[in-house]
Amino acid sequence: MESLPEAVLIRILASIPAVELVLVCRLVCCQWKNLVDGAELWILKCQQEGLTRAEADAENWQNFYFLSKKRKNLIKNPCGEEDLEHWGEVDNGGDGWKVEELPGDFGKEFPSEEVHKYFVTSYEWCRKAQVIDLRAEGYWEELMDTTQPKIMVRDWYAGRRDAGCLYELCVKLLSENEDVLAEYKSETVTIPEDNDASWTEISHTFSSYGPGVRFVRFEHGGQDTLFWKGWYGVRVTNSSVTVEP
Repeated sequence: MESLPEAVLIRILASIPAVELVLVCRLVCCQWKNLVDGAELWILKCQQEGLTRAEADAENWQNFYFLSKKRKNLIKNPCGEEDLEHWGEVDNGGDGWKVEELPGDFGKEFPSEEVHKYFVTSYEWCRKAQVIDLRAEGYWEELMDTTQPKIMVRDWYAGRRDAGCLYELCVKLLSENEDVLAEYKSETVTIPEDNDASWTEISHTFSSYGPGVRFVRFEHGGQDTLFWKGWYGVRVTNSSVTVEP
């Protein structure tokens, strides 16, 4: 192996699973360590697996590779397919949260055909939250502290045509001790009565948030403004938190 040209050795190493490259191959010798730590090997692996990015934008191709492979929605049960499973700190104001089928009474279909249900609030404030453990999801401490990858938050909300409602979103980045290191809080969105029931996306990107982030706390909620018994408040669905490459 020592006699192989470096370009050939890189092609051989690129066929090995990424985790083994870092945990095993990197420890074989200084040459292999330098190749595994270098950009050329990871650029090749990205090309082989269709992970594209402008070279000028990629400061660390190894991190880009791992983040791209791990990229997924970290919110569990974002559309109510499992009722309120995985949602904690639930405030059931009025008649509480309910899950309904799209489009619902006086509602509109969601822009994506993959979304079939939504959560709906009642005549007093309803709130629910999820806390995401980044380490448990595979985002190691050095990555979060040094690279500080962007954390993208999205949510969708809508009213029904015959009732006004309120909506709020609050997302916090938390330390090991659950100290707040960064926070995004939307304004209280007011949807008037006789609205068109359109779905609206709200989003925020956390970047350069500093070291120490270990958890993401996502909370949203709302109520109707007519105080009608039942479920005439804001509708929410397709919530997402993603760590971006």
